Amino acid sequence: MQATPVNPHSSPLVRVALLAYTFLIVYASWYPFSDWHTIGLSPLAYFSEALPRYWTFFDVSINVLGYIPFGILLMLACYPWLPRRWAALLCMLAGSLVSGTMEAVQTYLPSRVPSILDFITNCSGLFIGILMGCVLTPWLLQKDLLRQIRVRWFVPSMSNGLIIVALWPLAQIYPQGYMFGLGQLVPVLSNWLNIYLGIPIDLGSFIRQGAQLSIEQYWLSETIITCCGLIGAVLLFLCLLQPKAPKARLVTLLIFICLGVKSLALALLFKPEHAYSWFSPGAQAGLLVGCLMLYGLAFTPARVQRHLAIFMLTISLLVINFVPGNPYFTDTLSTWVQGKFLNFNGAAQFLAILWPWLAIWFLLHYQPAKSTNPA
Repeated sequence: MQATPVNPHSSPLVRVALLAYTFLIVYASWYPFSDWHTIGLSPLAYFSEALPRYWTFFDVSINVLGYIPFGILLMLACYPWLPRRWAALLCMLAGSLVSGTMEAVQTYLPSRVPSILDFITNCSGLFIGILMGCVLTPWLLQKDLLRQIRVRWFVPSMSNGLIIVALWPLAQIYPQGYMFGLGQLVPVLSNWLNIYLGIPIDLGSFIRQGAQLSIEQYWLSETIITCCGLIGAVLLFLCLLQPKAPKARLVTLLIFICLGVKSLALALLFKPEHAYSWFSPGAQAGLLVGCLMLYGLAFTPARVQRHLAIFMLTISLLVINFVPGNPYFTDTLSTWVQGKFLNFNGAAQFLAILWPWLAIWFLLHYQPAKSTNPA
């Protein structure tokens, strides 16, 4: 690779995305963060072990694919400060150190097993990502395309909000009883009270006073949850867009990415025939009503969109934490072979619970900036 002049400008969005992705790697690698203890082995002992005899293509591919975005983000973050060849070398060393540390710390976690194969596959994905980053950096940074897109399409100081929007499709990975039913905290609190405090209580039943729903009421609940969750997430995204941005295309792309991630996750976690099990009558109605409402709300001022996003996400949170669990979903969940994604279940569930609360917190503190787009 030939050295190129250093570009003094770097994207704050890339740095924020790198920080968020590093956090997800740490969370996925060290989950469940419990029962820490030493077994008398060096944390680097896994380097001297032989390759495991039994492994699956699925596990190897996940490790490789998981580190490709990490390599790309590292390269995009480092390249503006160093020539490309030195940036690539620094990224490889830093990424390998991160991967090695993730494996080494697993020595002290009884539920995790450090593996030289995991380290090799992680570094392979990192290397692929760095090579892709070497190709992308001149195109994105030297030609200043990232800045041009940011100025033309997005309002100033939108980085944190855009990260939250980008996490919305990822929050759909963990199976939910209702479409876009994120933030279901009551069952988790009940489980914690039972395990850690020895209090056998079902907070959901206590809140509902034992009330049960008919199948029509389940569909209505899912319609409300789907509609409000969709509108809240999309309005958050619209708050970050300039008036002249291609809003319809960007919103459509975001929704299709979200539904695609949901379908792919269901196909991998359960069976391929479950890929579109989310397309229930309640979800269909919620998507239709939500899209029709968004058609009109897309033209409202950013301040109104922000308040409506908070309102819709709050309604979704109230309903999802009040209604009982979906019996169809509970039956489907019993077929989930969790071992395939054991390393990622905790991170996925954490994100699914946290996302709407994080979005509301952002919206409460976010003040829409005036457009900087030239007329």
